[in-house]
Amino acid sequence: MSKLKGWKEIPIGGIIPRGGTAYEYETGSWRSFRPVHDKEKCINCLECWFACPDAAIIVEDDQFKGFDLTHCKGCGICAAVCPPKVSAIAMKPESEFEE
Repeated sequence: MSKLKGWKEIPIGGIIPRGGTAYEYETGSWRSFRPVHDKEKCINCLECWFACPDAAIIVEDDQFKGFDLTHCKGCGICAAVCPPKVSAIAMKPESEFEE
């Protein structure tokens, strides 16, 4: 059995050369869960917009407008930070949306 590598021996997986590069990477193609927004429950606190690491939350005039699914990798952070009393975002398996 081979010995596991230490953290110093693991190659660098990616380098972020500058801030704001998330928009250059289309991560939506490998998403396994899709966020679904319930407009009736949403209070437009925009916690999801602040927390999204991929800038995949579309906001216009301080209102939640939707998800940019080209950049959403389905991590679920938006659903996790949505206030529990509201729960306006649910993560659904991507297979429910396939034809």
